[in-house]
Amino acid sequence: MNILVLNCGSSTVKFQIIQSDPERLENGSERRLASGLLERIGSQALITFKAEGQTPHKSTAPLKDHRAAIDKILRWIVSPEARIESIRALSDLDAVGHRVVHGGEKFQKSVRIDKNVLAGIEDCIELAPLHNPANLKGIRACQDLLGEGVPQVAVFDTAFHSTLPETAYLYGLPYHLYLRHRIRRYGFHGTSHRYIAFKYGQMMGLEPKDVNIVSLHLGNGCSACAIKNGRSIDTTMGFTPLEGLIMGTRAGDVDPSIVDFLHSKEGLSIGEIDTMLNKQSGLLGVSGLTSDMRELEEEEAHNQDRRARLAIDLFCRRVQKYVGSYLAIMNGADAVVFTGGIGQNSDVVRQRVCANMDWLGLKLDDQKNRTLPRGEGGDISAADSRVKILALPTDEELMIAQDTVRCVAGSTRG
Repeated sequence: MNILVLNCGSSTVKFQIIQSDPERLENGSERRLASGLLERIGSQALITFKAEGQTPHKSTAPLKDHRAAIDKILRWIVSPEARIESIRALSDLDAVGHRVVHGGEKFQKSVRIDKNVLAGIEDCIELAPLHNPANLKGIRACQDLLGEGVPQVAVFDTAFHSTLPETAYLYGLPYHLYLRHRIRRYGFHGTSHRYIAFKYGQMMGLEPKDVNIVSLHLGNGCSACAIKNGRSIDTTMGFTPLEGLIMGTRAGDVDPSIVDFLHSKEGLSIGEIDTMLNKQSGLLGVSGLTSDMRELEEEEAHNQDRRARLAIDLFCRRVQKYVGSYLAIMNGADAVVFTGGIGQNSDVVRQRVCANMDWLGLKLDDQKNRTLPRGEGGDISAADSRVKILALPTDEELMIAQDTVRCVAGSTRG
């Protein structure tokens, strides 16, 4: 089956075309036929297309909305320039899998999209006002451009965390606020954490129920997840993706009273404070320089910039704090796994997170950590480390493609 995987942001569309055999899922037989990224939708968009075995093609074009962007993708897919062997016409696309950020409590697994699913995603807009509307635009654009005959599947970021116990997802607020407004921890990055659990189990020859790890998705957005018996039992992101770890521009955990304090002292509105916490804080806010960890590491190494080092240290300390707490609630784990752009590629961050954690059983092999090639995965733990330490590339698109195949092939078989 040829699966178009779409990830629609507010002004971006990422895509991959993944060829997958319904009879051979999870055995690494998938092929990535093409991929691309369209940025700055709504103006002169930046476009990158890449077909398997070819060099990327970059261009610009005026794209007024998500429908125009997806139309551009579909036209390229079947064009002579793309030269995708198994796709000569749009009828060769068997299904579309969509990343949908928020499924609330309604969606606890990936589902084939129908009018009831669309209504459910719409109901979650108030929980993810920046994300779900863009996801819906992508779904509706595909309905218009491909027709109702091409099945579509929604894969939810929140679904993997639907196994959280009440003690993990409830806040210490009056209980009626949960009953009335469903204020609770939902968690995000679920598809990434699920992939890491799957990949670790595959590497170690384990059944899903035997996977016990702490997964660290560290990128511009960051979250940790305690995975026990293959299921998410705690995670750092909460009602929104703001909670938990320090991120590129997000503050992570802060005392809620700071909001009222800033409103009083700085004269900021609630909306302005929300913008500050989400877009002006984190690595950017502390360093005053950048939200990019690579640039901060360069500033620290070459210019001994104090605030660059402070931002990195704060970031690592918060990760370290959650690793320790999750090992405690899990009564130990078999591995700590780093993923995401920072987790997979920054030996500096991995070294500082794992420093002075011998008592908990984590001991890094410094040479393995320093020499692990960027973009590749591997075991970086010392020989005498009781808890394995790994860095692995994540693959959310593969999870979306596999779930799409399961939903479509399963319904086809009846």
